[in-house]
Amino acid sequence: MFVHPTAEVEEGAIIGAGSKIWHLCHIRRQARIGEDCVLGRGVFVDAGVEIGSRVKIQNYVSVFHGVTIEDGVFVGPHVCFTNDMRPRAVNPDMSAKSADDWTLVETLVKAGAALGANSTIVCGTTIGRWAMVGAGSVVTRDVPDYGLVVGNPARLIGYVCACGNRQDTLEAATNCDCSQEGIHT
Repeated sequence: MFVHPTAEVEEGAIIGAGSKIWHLCHIRRQARIGEDCVLGRGVFVDAGVEIGSRVKIQNYVSVFHGVTIEDGVFVGPHVCFTNDMRPRAVNPDMSAKSADDWTLVETLVKAGAALGANSTIVCGTTIGRWAMVGAGSVVTRDVPDYGLVVGNPARLIGYVCACGNRQDTLEAATNCDCSQEGIHT
């Protein structure tokens, strides 16, 4: 494990063997980060967040409480996760909101998925296994396994196999032999 001197890792956070925590990261208490992960500059991992093994989180991503990221996920730079469907700074009487004045809404990113740069993942959604979210997309509903979504709001436009190449059908995506070079066009 490597933790850059400018990173802050709070007591009680668990970081797996071989993981690298780079410049200006902040890992909160009770966060769990698996083995062989790479967290780029300025990544924030909130308390209680679970991140699997071999995950790459690029620069300036905040992974808020309620987000779970499974093994082998790629999170592009500046991806935005949310965890509150009705965010407000104050209550209707203008008193400051406290930790008890909101409802956590969870998000799940399944194994092998890839989230493009600057995409926004609205809470309450599940990103399926090996799915791909295009750069700048706003995900407002679940993305199926191997699904390729783009736009605002993100819409399913096709499928990708585990190696990330676009396929015409879900069947082609799930049956792709990604170990053979040169089979994709």
